Amino acid sequence: MPVLSGAVTFSRFRSEHAGDAPSDTKRWLSKGLKSGLFEPIDLKKTEDERAAGFVELENSDSTDFTAGSVLYGEYALFGFRVDTVKVPPALLKAELGKWQKEFEKREGRQPTRGEKSENRASLKHMLRQRAVPMTKVHDVSWNLKTNQVQLWASSRKTVDELLLAIEECFQVKLQPLVPASLAARAGISDEHLVPTPELIGMEISSSEIASSEANHGDA
Repeated sequence: MPVLSGAVTFSRFRSEHAGDAPSDTKRWLSKGLKSGLFEPIDLKKTEDERAAGFVELENSDSTDFTAGSVLYGEYALFGFRVDTVKVPPALLKAELGKWQKEFEKREGRQPTRGEKSENRASLKHMLRQRAVPMTKVHDVSWNLKTNQVQLWASSRKTVDELLLAIEECFQVKLQPLVPASLAARAGISDEHLVPTPELIGMEISSSEIASSEANHGDA
């Protein structure tokens, strides 16, 4: 829980509403969060290996999103939970090897390619039922007064997924708060952002050295 523990790895953005700003902030927040809430993977009904969505910050198993669990002063704090279920390839290979030995002992021959493929799918399904989903929660801090949004995630893929979820569920556009973006908003042209010779370490020309020496001699 980086927001509450003090970690500093995050990406910053500025939110802009697609239309008029909501008149009822609490209702807008609740509606947005619930439209993208996290739903656990149902191992018995689906073959999905991944699930993602919004959860409460202090309870990643809850998606009630009451005002008291989301609003902290001028901030909206919540989490983006990602669950993944994967069968380790090494485990699947080991189980398939055991099955093949038992098959050869029982049938007196090696299994065909089709039999191997069918049993591999069956074994993978069985192992998946036993698997425990891996959970990761990424914190979101949204200052509703300044419209600054902080996403506590370092993976570019995760940040992009979270950006898309927020923009779609809350009907906003998120602009990165990086020097180039800030300069564009301030009306600063690209030519003024070019690194200076001193910054990139370019060598001083001989004429500049001569001029410097002359000025030093005059002094």
